[in-house]
Amino acid sequence: MPTYKLVTKPLVLLLLASFLTACGGDGNNSNTAPMTALGATPAVRLAYRYEPDVPTPTLDSGRLEDRNVAVQADFDATRPQELLDRTITSPDKKRVVAVYHSINDVPSEYRLEMYSADGRPIAKMTSDLMAVHFPDTITWSPDSSSVAFVAMIRALPPAGVNPAATPPAMPGGANTNTAAAPTANANTAPDNTEPAEEPSPIAAPTLPAPTGILAFRSEQIYVANNEGKGVKPLTENEGLIYFHYAWSPDSTMLVALATTVREWKYLEIVSGSKGEQMVPQGRLRTIEKNGRERRLDDNLTAVRPVWSPDSTKVAAAFGNQIRLYDAAGNAPTQAAVPLRNQLLLSSQAYDRDQQRLLQNANTGDGAQPTPSPADPVNTLPDERLLVSYNPIVEIAWTAAEVLYLKTAYLRRMRNEADSVQSFARWHRLIFSVQPEATPR
Repeated sequence: MPTYKLVTKPLVLLLLASFLTACGGDGNNSNTAPMTALGATPAVRLAYRYEPDVPTPTLDSGRLEDRNVAVQADFDATRPQELLDRTITSPDKKRVVAVYHSINDVPSEYRLEMYSADGRPIAKMTSDLMAVHFPDTITWSPDSSSVAFVAMIRALPPAGVNPAATPPAMPGGANTNTAAAPTANANTAPDNTEPAEEPSPIAAPTLPAPTGILAFRSEQIYVANNEGKGVKPLTENEGLIYFHYAWSPDSTMLVALATTVREWKYLEIVSGSKGEQMVPQGRLRTIEKNGRERRLDDNLTAVRPVWSPDSTKVAAAFGNQIRLYDAAGNAPTQAAVPLRNQLLLSSQAYDRDQQRLLQNANTGDGAQPTPSPADPVNTLPDERLLVSYNPIVEIAWTAAEVLYLKTAYLRRMRNEADSVQSFARWHRLIFSVQPEATPR
């Protein structure tokens, strides 16, 4: 009997406490907490408020960093056959990725090597058969543990891989021929003179390039650790070209755009016929560190996708529409934010304000000009008559509840002096959680 009482009394008290908690008090707060967190809310249940023509947000300019002085000094002193193109420092400032090329490499093909911040070479990251493309998109993960880049099979074998083969005439071919001349001269020189002096201007011994890394015939995403090792392809979809990729803030996965080789080449032909720069368009997808890939949308976009600050969602732009996607979960959702009507009305107001300012400047007396006839009520303005109505060209997710979007007229020409950007305007969306429908 005493044993029965010792067990039952705590059990009764526990059940009573659970009942009281469920009825109110602390339990109510725990139930509502997830509803106030935008990160825990599916994309399909987010509400938004549109605010036009807001001040320009403070964003990372994306300016190329100055080359690391110590790394540049190492190249100058020990690597005369290789040229340093840029350096990319990790967020923790402990590691530096050197982007460089050999004098015999094909233009627009690069190599990578990991350095310490004080200019000490640690490891070569790319094999001699790999060519890094899109060097301006190489990016460190926010936690400085990994670096992502795009690479494919090198167009020509590097010098020295097959000495018996004669490479085609390419930039740097003359250097290859002159490099062979000292060898011939060395055969006719005394044994203790010329041969001893020949190796010094070539290069000091460098770290060996890694081997056994898979390479493909189209641009794939690779990752390496902060020691420059463990290089592996995250994507293995030969026939697709990956570009515009970005790490999630928690460093667990990437978001990227990808397009087929045929679509890429078609855009090159079309833009080339107009004298324009090729602006690639791709389909949105997320890629985890284990290589698992999920395509988020079948539509093409040229706008770089962005992550929410808490890494739970991805945003992309398609013309005059913003789309949101859950980045994880067993049942991810997506939502579209159509902004055509809001952009039309705000562009109409913007054009009228600009016209009013122009007329006031011309009159000089500050008198208000005669207003133009207003559009009929409940009728949207004609987009062909609005010079400031343009597609979304850039987005930025600066806070959990704030997404900025930039509209502008862009025309990128091969001759950069002929490129045009006009009517650049920033707007923003303020997100909130949709209230749940109360059952009747």
